[in-house]
This record gives sequence, structure tokens and C-alpha cells, in this order.
Amino acid sequence: MRDEHKKAALNRLKTVRGHVNAVIQMIEAERYCPDVMKQVSAVQGSLEKVNRVLLHNHIETCVMEAVQDDRIEQIVEELMETLRYTPGITGPTEEALL
Repeated sequence: MRDEHKKAALNRLKTVRGHVNAVIQMIEAERYCPDVMKQVSAVQGSLEKVNRVLLHNHIETCVMEAVQDDRIEQIVEELMETLRYTPGITGPTEEALL
């Protein structure tokens, strides 16, 4: 993993950890549900940003290496699988809507 992507992902995850702790405290304090839900949504958004950083890193490193090694079919399949985990980029799947 490239250093800049690793640093960005770790910083975002540490921020998420702080947000999750705050959400736990809100629930323990029996805060108003829509306020808690708003914070949970913010956590989800932050996690989506981590996924984007990881995807960016994957494309710049693994995908580029696979293209250079002429493993096009394999990397396309892998990318399609990877995109399943990034609904913020690709939109919700039918499974997610159920």
C-alpha cells in the first residue's frame, strides 16, 4: 500500500473509531433516535471514504501491475468483485435494497 493511502485510510479509520464511541455514548444516554441515526450515517459516510482510498490504492498498485503483466481478464473480474464493496461509488445493489 502506498504510504499516502495508508496514512489517509488510518486517519479516517481513527476518526471513525471516535465517532463510533460517541454514538455508543449517545445510545447509552438514550439520546433522540434521529440524532443518533444522523451520527450513524456520518460514520457510514466516513467508512465509504476509507473504501474509496483503498480502491484508489488498489487501482494505482495492483491493477496497474496486472495490466503490465497482461492479466486483464483476471483484474477486470477482481475489480468487479471489489466494486461490490463500494456502494458509495457504484450505487446500492439489489441485495442492499432488500
